[in-house]
Amino acid sequence: MTGGTGVVTIRPDGQAGRSRIRLSYRRAGTGGDPVVLLHGGGVDDATLSWNHTIDALADDYRVYAPDWPGYGDSVVTGGNGAPIGEQTIERYVSVLEGFLAETGLADEPVTLVGISMGGAAALGYALEHPETVAKLALVDSYGLGKRIPGGQFFKGTAHVPGANSLGWLATGLSAETARFALDAVVADADALESAFVDAFRARAIEPGAGTAFEAFQRAEITAEGDARTDFTDDLESLSVPTLLVHGVDDPLFPARWSKRAHELLPDSRLELLEDCGHWVPRERPTEFGERLRDFLENGTTAESGSDAENGTSA
Repeated sequence: MTGGTGVVTIRPDGQAGRSRIRLSYRRAGTGGDPVVLLHGGGVDDATLSWNHTIDALADDYRVYAPDWPGYGDSVVTGGNGAPIGEQTIERYVSVLEGFLAETGLADEPVTLVGISMGGAAALGYALEHPETVAKLALVDSYGLGKRIPGGQFFKGTAHVPGANSLGWLATGLSAETARFALDAVVADADALESAFVDAFRARAIEPGAGTAFEAFQRAEITAEGDARTDFTDDLESLSVPTLLVHGVDDPLFPARWSKRAHELLPDSRLELLEDCGHWVPRERPTEFGERLRDFLENGTTAESGSDAENGTSA
């Protein structure tokens, strides 16, 4: 396996004369088909969500995992360093288009794997460019439903001055406070690897941590606490083979979103994981890696695991 990091510079929406985004990304593997891994919101980045997944795929695939603008090591140049424009799914689809073009991946079919916010961006891109997407994997994905549990709370805190920075700073004070915060997202924070918790803490205490996600909350959650982006009505038109993975105990986006998407998509496979919350690739890295690889090799015709079989009957 070979790997490393890279940087590409894009202009959002292809507009000349505007601030530019320097997208940092992880790269691994030298052969096989390309797979692009798209992380979620909060203080996530390519390594936080995909560290194990990159290693699991790199022997047989060319793996790319970018940091979204305002996350990880991606920065905005030609401005004040803050994320530019509205932080909407439409904008992330545009950023993804630029990333694929700059890395040469727009010239061949690519598999997109996205978690949470990244799942919605992957799905939005696939709906716009289905001919360029070989396969699609959506993990605890945003964009598959309207009503968000706790949506009004998230919307409200995004408009309270200082709440974002103070919240993330408190989260990163110690391993204990980090696990306490993660307990609101995962099924069992005590079971998380110490290295992951430490990496999460490091991102949480960085200046400006969560700023891009705060902007995303303001743009994507309505005053009623609903999701602005919901692709449910478009799913029946998408013929791309799609894997849906969801933690049964996800407190952010309910597993019923993925169940319904599975029923609507013409060519899909559903995997529900018991005793698992929102951060599937880090809560259940081995199982997730095995099921993703099986999907990449066998498509949607392979038999689902026992967790999924239990879940689809609900």
